[in-house]
Amino acid sequence: MNKKWLPLTLVLGMTGVAVVTASLWPAKEKPPLPQTLCHGALSRQSAERIDDNKGGVVVTEEWVSPGKGDTAVFKGCAVMSTGPDGDHRRELFKLVITDERYDSGPRKDSVPLGPGFKGWALPEEAEATLPAGCAVRMGSAAPYITVTFIAPSRKGEEQEKDPAERDTAIRDSAAIVREAATNLARIAGCGGK
Repeated sequence: MNKKWLPLTLVLGMTGVAVVTASLWPAKEKPPLPQTLCHGALSRQSAERIDDNKGGVVVTEEWVSPGKGDTAVFKGCAVMSTGPDGDHRRELFKLVITDERYDSGPRKDSVPLGPGFKGWALPEEAEATLPAGCAVRMGSAAPYITVTFIAPSRKGEEQEKDPAERDTAIRDSAAIVREAATNLARIAGCGGK
């Protein structure tokens, strides 16, 4: 072998060994992201429907607190989007599950959730009532269990939305509460599909 090619051969050989070693070295894997969120009420795919178009990974903070007065059920979660490092959390929406003494009825300008669901939807808020019997199965003496979707208020944006954007936002908020109501009823064993 010619001596002038020896340094190049050594460098290429060491590079090859480094590549093979790196490919065989066990990578530190991140744990898989949970596929159900918000006390089992939502799939990750559904939660990701509500997007602020700023990128990031969907994470949740869930909580359970004792009800106030004679209510027994109060659960919720905040669905947020984070940067790649897990920092800079931005709230996308909240999902609140609570028992209610009274049916508050639909909000002004809301649309019904559709066949098989009792509730209403707006672009930044929606509510579904779980089927009769769910309250008892979930440990409440109240007649109603509701699931409420609440998006952060964006003052001024509502007037700026064109009708197509508003319709999409309503469809998304309605889809979230329909899925949450269906899953919670199934988990409680009170009429879930």
